[in-house]
Amino acid sequence: MSDDDQDLAAAQRQHWEHTYSAHPGMYGEDPSVPARHAARAFRAAGARDVLELGAGHGRDALHFAHEGFTVQATDFSPVGLEQLQQAARARGVSERVTTAVHDVREPLPLPGNSVDAVFAHMLLCMALSTREIHTLVGEIRRVLRPGGTLVYTVRHTGDAHYGTGTAHGDDVFEHGGFAVHFFPRHLVDSLADDWSLTEVHAFEEGDLPRRLWRVTQTLPH
Repeated sequence: MSDDDQDLAAAQRQHWEHTYSAHPGMYGEDPSVPARHAARAFRAAGARDVLELGAGHGRDALHFAHEGFTVQATDFSPVGLEQLQQAARARGVSERVTTAVHDVREPLPLPGNSVDAVFAHMLLCMALSTREIHTLVGEIRRVLRPGGTLVYTVRHTGDAHYGTGTAHGDDVFEHGGFAVHFFPRHLVDSLADDWSLTEVHAFEEGDLPRRLWRVTQTLPH
């Protein structure tokens, strides 16, 4: 990682910590639409345990737990994960949810072939380089069991914010303190090499609106 990349990563971690502290439960209690889709896809695939990357304060992790999955939730924000733990206790699902502070630029803290499914809502399009994104998907592949499913969402180059704001190179642009790596379609396709790419679903979210892809891909058995 270059010095510039390290500085951006540190600034983003600090920004998210401040954001979660200033706005507890900032995304509300209802799960995201992609998480609802993922729960159905994971159940159809026979998954029992889910790893969520970039879980934040946990609205989607809690949904997976309510749906009967065992959930391992990671985020680089201790504040967000503390809010998740409190909510899991309040909702009576704490026995199904474990948390770990983790930066996805580092290897995932799990053994190989140890989870059935992985979910990441707008985590892959954070301030990560293309190389770091490929390395992360390689780590996801390592920890998934054969036949495992990955569902992730990313903002793409058709988004209104693409190409505007503060440019950091490698299709990363910053608005309001949040840096986003906007995905071209060829990056989605390259991340699915040696996987089965089940779906690339375009949708919109939020007031801009943000334009995203929901990607579902599975490993061979």
